[in-house]
Amino acid sequence: MQAMYLMVAAVLGMQQPIVPRTVAPALAHAQAALQGLDALDVLDGLDALDALDALDALDVVDIRDPRVLRDEQDPTDSLWRAARRAFNRGDYASAARLYGELTRRYPDATRAGDGLYWAAFALYKNDDLVRARSLLFTQQERYAKAATLRDGYALLARIQTALAKQGDSEAAAWLTEHAQPVEPARGCPDEDDEDDVRVAALNGLLQMDATNALPILKKVLAKRDGCSAGLRRKAVFVVSQKRGGETEDILLDVARNDPDSEVRQQAVFWLSQVGSDRAVTALDSILRGSTDPELQDKAIFALSQIHNARAAQILRDYATNERASDEAREKAIFWLGQQRSPENAAFLRGLYAKVTGEDLKEKVIFSLSQMGGADNGRWLMDIALNEREPVEMRKKALFWAGQTGGNLEQLVGLYDRMQDQEMKEQLIFVYSQRHEAAALDQLIRIAKTEQNKELRKKAIFWLGQSHDPRAAQVLLEIINP
Repeated sequence: MQAMYLMVAAVLGMQQPIVPRTVAPALAHAQAALQGLDALDVLDGLDALDALDALDALDVVDIRDPRVLRDEQDPTDSLWRAARRAFNRGDYASAARLYGELTRRYPDATRAGDGLYWAAFALYKNDDLVRARSLLFTQQERYAKAATLRDGYALLARIQTALAKQGDSEAAAWLTEHAQPVEPARGCPDEDDEDDVRVAALNGLLQMDATNALPILKKVLAKRDGCSAGLRRKAVFVVSQKRGGETEDILLDVARNDPDSEVRQQAVFWLSQVGSDRAVTALDSILRGSTDPELQDKAIFALSQIHNARAAQILRDYATNERASDEAREKAIFWLGQQRSPENAAFLRGLYAKVTGEDLKEKVIFSLSQMGGADNGRWLMDIALNEREPVEMRKKALFWAGQTGGNLEQLVGLYDRMQDQEMKEQLIFVYSQRHEAAALDQLIRIAKTEQNKELRKKAIFWLGQSHDPRAAQVLLEIINP
């Protein structure tokens, strides 16, 4: 008994809970769901444009050339500081004038090329697009080593897109030229180098005139060399943003025929946004015929995002397919659980008895717990009470029944009916995760009256994690009977 008192005293001395009250299942759920979003990595190709938006919300602090920031002898310093202050306070006209003056007065200075970029950016913010474009062309011609040169290309693509929408033929021609695929002169170019500009040009052309953009995109996607794989991945994303029959044809062709696995995966992912009967047929074919596990995963996810009866039936059929890998079947089961429908719930409850692998059974239990509903709650409790089931499955069913709001009165009544110590331990844990007074009452009762020392210790431990004054009082009573 002294050991019990010491343990209680240690519990009372805890300053912070050892185990968080919000348990990991929600995290596990989120991690599984995120697997379906791998295809969004394609957006990395537009980082250069995103950086421009980010600047709108941040103070513009130039950290590109630390060598000159603290050089008080730099003759451009005062102009640079004044221009930066104007930009930061939103006085873009003054900022453009000051940055431009810096370049005119000190054309050979380190900051001269960057001054043109920031002047163009300020003009862009003021909607003076033609002058901004002119400054960026000048930067490209005269300052090839400017730190902001690559940012300048990205900004130019945005400016040309805006001008092309206004009917500027020069801008439209620039977009068409820079969207064209080029053959690498020697070796593979850095994917993050000029491809960003090409994708920005493609995207701009698509916004301006999809009729002209799609043939160029098809040219890009028709390439089969390894050097263009990165650009093809980004081109798939650009294609996906335009809805229509031709878009569907392009994505279907890429999903079936591109030699690069990642390019095919991107096409499969975006087919989920099309959702047509042809897309469902293609996804079904990929799921059943592909030997690429990652491509199959993308097809399963894509089908889960198409909310029609045929797509759901394909997933249900695949979940029962014993020739498929358990990993792929688990993913199908998971995504069926995310579609809360009576048909999927009934299917999963029936599937549990048919599968033999523990991982598959566990995934069924989890998916049904995520669906919620009285029928699924009763089913979980039936599994927990079924002594013919493996104890691990019973424990998981009991855990999820508690986590998803199972009937507390029924859960409390289970404790005295359970004979298995592992199940009693699981019940104690379930009570600890419920916030109702009845759950705390049950923990208190177990801590005070349970004859099994290990079970009492479990209850005392979880009382120590509670912030309820009643729990503290009970622990003091145990120490000082």
